[in-house]
Amino acid sequence: MSKKFSLPQERGYDQAYELSYEMACNRLKTNSDIMGQCVKAGVEYVTRSGKNKIQISYLGRFYYITLPGVEISPADSTEPVPVRDQLLILHYFNTANGMPVTGRLITFRELPSGPIYFPTFTKRTVSPIIEKYKKKPQKLIAAAAKLGGQQTSYGDVSVEIPAFPRVKITIVLWQGDAELPAEANILFDANIAGYLPTEDITVLSETITWKLVKSQV
Repeated sequence: MSKKFSLPQERGYDQAYELSYEMACNRLKTNSDIMGQCVKAGVEYVTRSGKNKIQISYLGRFYYITLPGVEISPADSTEPVPVRDQLLILHYFNTANGMPVTGRLITFRELPSGPIYFPTFTKRTVSPIIEKYKKKPQKLIAAAAKLGGQQTSYGDVSVEIPAFPRVKITIVLWQGDAELPAEANILFDANIAGYLPTEDITVLSETITWKLVKSQV
């Protein structure tokens, strides 16, 4: 797979991520209603080892945002969290408007500015999933389970992955046959724009894609 697609971490965006991270930390530090924002984001405000923390689920694992210094760490280990993931966690929390999951699925094209970025989105997210799983679609279910995902009933195979407490990502795969090529799509609950801007939805989708592509199942 690495011969055909460049990993998103290798695209040289580290400096931009660092700047965005600082801005997101400052936004959190100046929030005067952390408890209210926790309610909107569907997360818990807890005290661990004498420190105040926001406990948030992200792709099947729990993470802590420790306050007031804004440090992000896994709840079950001491391993460092990549800046991309830290930024997604902060943006989800900061942006959350409290809109519940609707159960109505939309495509990337239906997001703000989605039609403009759709070709790039497809290349970075949908195409690698097709390439990896078109001949073994059932393995997509096992790979998604590692991210807390569950099988759903769309296409030939589909999975729903709870990226955040109120952000669900659905991946649908059609295996294809001798006449029709394999196809796939990534769908979002209609509430997603209330939790992440389109740029972050793209990064989140890329992150999920590459976790699925690299999964050993």
